[in-house]
Amino acid sequence: MPQAPHHRPTAKRIRNFAKKMRREPTDAEAAMWRLLRDRRLAVFKFRRQVPFQSFILDFVGFEKRIVIEIDGGQHASSERDARRDAVLMAEGFQIVRYWNNDVLQQPAAVLEDILAKLVEP
Repeated sequence: MPQAPHHRPTAKRIRNFAKKMRREPTDAEAAMWRLLRDRRLAVFKFRRQVPFQSFILDFVGFEKRIVIEIDGGQHASSERDARRDAVLMAEGFQIVRYWNNDVLQQPAAVLEDILAKLVEP
């Protein structure tokens, strides 16, 4: 019996853009990845710059259905982000957002907050 694919198909344009974003992260995304990669946050596995439907998710933990977004000022009160969050929540994801400055200046507090969200029932 064939196994179901791990990932839903995404447009090649989206996949290529995600690869570019992995090669050229922002300072805050690079800092967050250093904290999350290789299951460094307890035993939780994260992937970065993941194509999902027509979106690219900054960081996602599929096991716990959590999406972590690292945002700059362009995301303040973004209607596009609100629509995107609604789609992701309908797919069963919890979305958490952190400002670039928080990731760079208070990484321990950000990690503590993420861990609390991962272990809450």
